Amino acid sequence: MACPDKELSILFTDDSRISHLNRHYLKKNGPTNVLAFPMEGGAPSGIDSPMLGDVVISVDSALRESRGLGENLEFTIHRLLIHGVLHLMGYDHEKSADGAKQMEKEEKRLISLIKEG
Repeated sequence: MACPDKELSILFTDDSRISHLNRHYLKKNGPTNVLAFPMEGGAPSGIDSPMLGDVVISVDSALRESRGLGENLEFTIHRLLIHGVLHLMGYDHEKSADGAKQMEKEEKRLISLIKEG
């Protein structure tokens, strides 16, 4: 799915706020590193929006991840942003092994573009 005319909302927050969002919207307890809320999908709303959706990144979780993986924080943030945007575009690693493989392949491709740039 190409989305050249779409907008993206990005929220950088802390573990407390992302835990609240995770619990409220996904019924999961605790913090996570990234959440994605697509504008499209689910029941048709009849609204034609230029918004692709929202990506929420916990800087607290990203910092722990970057330290644990030996990545710099900027790279970790980029990686999480890519992960979130792929979710907005319909990729899903939780529903099937094939979906997980496709998402991982696309993540690696996009991350390689960051490393090259």
